[in-house]
Amino acid sequence: MAETVADTWRLITNPENLNDAYGPPSNFPEIDVSNSQTVGVGRGRFTTYEIRVKTNLPIFKLKESTVRRRYSGFEWLRCELERESKVVVPPLPGNAFLRQLPFRGDDGIFDDNFIEERKQGLEQFINKVAGHPLAQNERCLHMFFQDEITDKSYTPSKIRHA
Repeated sequence: MAETVADTWRLITNPENLNDAYGPPSNFPEIDVSNSQTVGVGRGRFTTYEIRVKTNLPIFKLKESTVRRRYSGFEWLRCELERESKVVVPPLPGNAFLRQLPFRGDDGIFDDNFIEERKQGLEQFINKVAGHPLAQNERCLHMFFQDEITDKSYTPSKIRHA
């Protein structure tokens, strides 16, 4: 009987070192929500949050960007993703309707503790969304991260690799 030789080859890999195992992933979006600012007076008062994005994903045209967004901007992004993508979009931190009632005896939605809690909730939300591969292709996410002013009359579409 003739002897058969297996036609399979093992992939030769280099052993992983600690820097590889615990270093940053090869493709990542790194998003930080910070530096909240409350501006305006009376009924025109609102809080904005600075969003810093750092990524090496090839689909993003800018590898680093910084924009300021209001809570309503996050609401817009969530609605657009729900409407246009097949992504299950996580909830936003609550819109704090009861904190906006008059005669509360505190700063309501402009209280430092509330702003900090909301900032943390927004950061968790945006990191979950941006980490989803299907959401990364949505034009609204790119506008939200990289355009100073969000064009809310844009035409929804997928981003194509350059």
